[in-house]
Parts: sequence; structure tokens; C-alpha cells
Amino acid sequence: MKIVFMGTPDFARSALEKIIEAGHEVVLVVTQPDKPKGRSGQLQVSEVKECALLHNIPVFQPVRIKLPENVAELKKYDADIFVVAAFGQILSQEILDMPRFGCVNIHASLLPKYRGAAPIQQAIIDGLKETGVTIMQMAAGMDTGDILIQKTIPISDEETGGGLFDKLSVLGAELIVEALPKIERGELTPVPQDEAEATKCGKLSKDMGKIDFSKDAVTINNLVRGLNPWPSAYTYLNGKSFKIWKALVENASEGKGSETIGTVVEVGKEYISVQTGEGLLKITEVQLEGKKRMSVKDFLLGGKITVGTKLG
Repeated sequence: MKIVFMGTPDFARSALEKIIEAGHEVVLVVTQPDKPKGRSGQLQVSEVKECALLHNIPVFQPVRIKLPENVAELKKYDADIFVVAAFGQILSQEILDMPRFGCVNIHASLLPKYRGAAPIQQAIIDGLKETGVTIMQMAAGMDTGDILIQKTIPISDEETGGGLFDKLSVLGAELIVEALPKIERGELTPVPQDEAEATKCGKLSKDMGKIDFSKDAVTINNLVRGLNPWPSAYTYLNGKSFKIWKALVENASEGKGSETIGTVVEVGKEYISVQTGEGLLKITEVQLEGKKRMSVKDFLLGGKITVGTKLG
């Protein structure tokens, strides 16, 4: 099939590479405009653009895809299908109706659960035991289109947002390559989403990472895992930002008096244990403001934390 591919970050790049590898004709790649990075302000190309240039595929970078002149540009390529993965812009109904097989989206959740911008991280934050990828026929709403095919993977108790992102990126790439020939042959039956089961998740923000130690240790640890590597979970130590990168849960069912919440109750050679609203959070990897990320063992060689230290 002749494909127009729309995507921007590394999650989308995996799918584009797999589609090219499978022998499909990608006639155009649509991605977000280059953005300045860092103090130098040097323009940085998206992962998807970088991949397209490597394969000599034309690249189109509209600021607003829905403008009439941009819609006209898309029509020039006479594609059979548009494949969308983390593109970052909403498509108009005119665009959705343009290709012969419509537009399909690679979404990193088991729809109708977790519609929206950050389903991967939210699944971990919410303590889910499994998630997956959905290939859906795109409609005007946010991730509301009919489901074409889904695949599930488990979420381990140690999984991080970054680790799950990588796994779902690979799964999404594999699933779209499986789906495309079936779409062309009419072998996939669109299944409407059950609106009663639908949930939404918003974009990630740095504020989400602030730890509330009055919550239980399991919930806090899920936050730590889900927001690793970005935006990360954090508290404060002596007035400085104190990121928590890795932790374990101890005595998850045991509560303590509110006066000790957020207090260090044990300091070992390789960990510090903090009292939460229910259970202990055993912290093993941290980063103090202005310092590198390191194990608690290394941190304790130069930083002082004692029993009774209050975090937050």
C-alpha cells in the first residue's frame, strides 16, 4: 500500500522503520516542525524526520495540519492509508476521509481505557498489571475510533515508564505491520469502543512528580516507577529537590501515626526507609538537586541522612 506516515517521537520511529522494512511504500512522512533545543537554540529534528531522511522519504512539517494549503499538500500523494503514531496534532474530518482505507492510529493502551496523551506512564502509576497496544480506525474524537486489533503485555512490579515505553514501541511497530495487509484484504472487523468503559489520561507535567508521603507506599512507588525517566518523582531534603529514582515497598499493609509520615525510620548501607501513610518506602536510588543520579549507597558516602530526617 501507499502510505503517508504521521508521527514525531521515538515511539513513532519504531513503527516507521518496521513499515519500511516490511516493504510498504511510504510516500510521505509528516512530523512536527523542528524545535530549538537548549541554550544554543539549535534546531532539533524529530526522531521520525531523522528516520525519513535516512530512507530518502519526503518530509512535510506543517505547524497546523488542518489548514487548507496543508490538506491540499496531503492530497497530492494519493495514499491508500495514513498511519498515525504520536503525531501531536488533531486531524480534521477532511483528512480522516482522504485515503481509501482511512487513517489508523497506533495507541499505547488497551482502548477504550487510557485515551489521551500519556497512557504508558499512567498505566504504571495506576498499578495496572497489564496494558498493550491498539490499532484503531481514527475518528473525530480523541482516541474514540473503532478498534481493529489489540495485543496485551504484562506490567511487572519493577517496570518503569521508560522501560514500558520501549516495549510498547516495539509491540506497536509489530502490530501495525501485522494489521496493514489485513486492512487491505478486509480481514479486520472494526469494533466500536464501549463508551461506558472509557477512561482518559492527560499530559505529563513536572508537578505530577511531587510525592505525598501521606499516601500508601505502593501508590508512591507506582508514581516513582511511572514517572521514570520523565518527569520523575521528587520530594525535598533540607530545602533542595530530592528525586527518587528507584524504591521498594516494605510492610505495605502497616500504617503509622501521622506525625511520622515522610520521616526516615531506617538507614541501611544501600537504602533509606521512609514512613508513608501505609507501609515503608525503601529508597535505593536518588538524585539531590545539583548532583548526579546515584545509588543510595553512593549518596550516603557524601550526604547525610539520619533516622528522623524529614522529607518533603
